[in-house]
Amino acid sequence: MSSITTDQGILHYEVYGRGRPVILLHGWLGSWGIWQHTMAFLGQYYRTYALDFWGFGESGKKQPTFVVQDFVGMVDQFMERLGIIRAPLVGHSMGGSVSLSVTIQYPERVSKVVVIGSPILGSSLAFLLKLAGYNWIASLVFNFMWALRFGLRVAGPIISKDPHFYEMMERDISRTTLESFFLSISSLRKTDLRPDLHQIIIPTMGMYGDKDVIVDPKQWQPLEDGVPHARIERFKKAGHFIMLDEPDTFQAVLKDFLDDPAPTK
Repeated sequence: MSSITTDQGILHYEVYGRGRPVILLHGWLGSWGIWQHTMAFLGQYYRTYALDFWGFGESGKKQPTFVVQDFVGMVDQFMERLGIIRAPLVGHSMGGSVSLSVTIQYPERVSKVVVIGSPILGSSLAFLLKLAGYNWIASLVFNFMWALRFGLRVAGPIISKDPHFYEMMERDISRTTLESFFLSISSLRKTDLRPDLHQIIIPTMGMYGDKDVIVDPKQWQPLEDGVPHARIERFKKAGHFIMLDEPDTFQAVLKDFLDDPAPTK
């Protein structure tokens, strides 16, 4: 386990492998753990870093720095502290929205960007997730966390085909605070990246599962509209967690994109 100290608190990360760096960013209510199998694979070819956003996993939870824009600055700080000048960013769900925002605001930092089931518009989030972005509802859900856990256990097979999905999410939820729970999804709900996507000129890939029930699986369309050179990969049998539902295909497609020296698709 590795960490750095920032003005906003402890930033936890895991690192594996050797070679050129690749940075992996998790989604809402998740942690670096979602990337364990991906790191085991990519680590054979790249030095992979998986971060815990503030308020999630093992990162600090005391400072109210839990909105998407805070996470954008967090990635920049992380790269600065570790001396990573430029690297590909790979983000799942909220982590993909952060990755695109880093690419727009710190273009010198990012050599390639990959988003997986990520909302381009916050309105594409599932109805219940959008409700969690309201303070009183978030407080209610958080105070009755047993109901959320029960819902995840019941809906787990619909959300992901991975038999260990519920255990993974239950562990991560137990390490989330009310502030990080509410502020992160509230800011994600208000996200609209469309006006700035035209600024992205680096190689870009969007990976979307046709069975996604968390984010509208058609979010590849505004990504492609805003970044015409983007490579779009659709997974007909996968949902929101493509890396869990179709791990072999996911890893092969991701490595192919990262290995490709071409500036565009």
